[in-house]
Amino acid sequence: MSTYQWRKSSYSADAGNCVNVAATDDGIAIRESDEPEAILTTTPAALRAFIRGTKAGRLDHVSPKGPPQRTT
Repeated sequence: MSTYQWRKSSYSADAGNCVNVAATDDGIAIRESDEPEAILTTTPAALRAFIRGTKAGRLDHVSPKGPPQRTT
């Protein structure tokens, strides 16, 4: 388990399915409260781009099968 200072949104209240974030020496650590051993790390710029892209709808059509193939 890490010694990061984890934070969660005040909107999460006492729900057990929260995303926690922490500042690291190299950037940002992210984990899901249901599985705290699985920690993702990223940079502030990459996280900002991900959030902006998500808000803009760029991930609305993501499929487990991958992007649709073009036919010509």
